[in-house]
Amino acid sequence: MKDFCFSGKSKQVANRAAATLRLAAFTLFNSKSALGAYLRRQRSRLGAPKAITAAAHKLARLVYAMLKHGTAYIDAGQEYYEERYRTRVVQNLKRKAQELGFALVEVASPQLKTATA
Repeated sequence: MKDFCFSGKSKQVANRAAATLRLAAFTLFNSKSALGAYLRRQRSRLGAPKAITAAAHKLARLVYAMLKHGTAYIDAGQEYYEERYRTRVVQNLKRKAQELGFALVEVASPQLKTATA
């Protein structure tokens, strides 16, 4: 028997639709949309090749849903995505702290003072 070694790279495919979706996902790096924020977050976690594949997969799901239900895509924006992500992280931290017998207390962050001329 052969030992199988799983590579850390994204798999090469000859599917034109997949290549097109990855190309579309690659253009999101500088986008101020929720998809752009998702791609940048995934890139920091997974690296660029896997992040592009993950964003292409998300695009494929969006396109499929739009075609199936006949709806239009409405982008919520980068700020909405970041706020939802922060809320999810805080909820997970509170749950984990409670499981360990601690209480998480939210402290208001100090406002940054900017010099006005």
